[in-house]
Amino acid sequence: MTDQAPAAAMESPDIPGKPTSASRTTLSHIMTHNDTNLLGTVHGGVIMKLVDDAAGAVAGRHSGGPAVTASMDEMAFLEPVRVGDLVHVKAQVNWTGRTSMEVGVRVLAERWNESAPATQVGSAYLVFAAVDADGKPRRVPQVMPETERDRRRYQEAQIRRAHRLARRRAIVELREKRVAEGFED
Repeated sequence: MTDQAPAAAMESPDIPGKPTSASRTTLSHIMTHNDTNLLGTVHGGVIMKLVDDAAGAVAGRHSGGPAVTASMDEMAFLEPVRVGDLVHVKAQVNWTGRTSMEVGVRVLAERWNESAPATQVGSAYLVFAAVDADGKPRRVPQVMPETERDRRRYQEAQIRRAHRLARRRAIVELREKRVAEGFED
């Protein structure tokens, strides 16, 4: 693997590529009692929705239209979020394929009434598929990494994609084998 995305992968003859910074965004939300779970901390599902919202905004911006969540993986909760925390969800496109995009998301939290720096409380990777008005896949601009960090994220996203595809292939093969052996799921 090289230090940067291959030039051919970064440009499409039909659609000009877009730099990583073109769609990067941050959503911020203050957590209230309505967001809590039985333990009194913010429910993981609330954080996951914020993650999906931010990633969806980035995917729509990058692709120039509607994009739907295809998968979410590696959602990590690192620290609890509490009522009164100001949560910042930072998202960017890490990698693009023909019709799909991986969006990386970092979740930070800070006390609303303190000046201490925000703490990272979570992270996730989501895959979005760009769709047209009929819900059919459509082409997306290739992402053009701008910084060393962007290039590292691009390379890591390629590794995650290879793992997703290998896992899917292994599951399909196992299911086919079980059916051939007479097992029904």
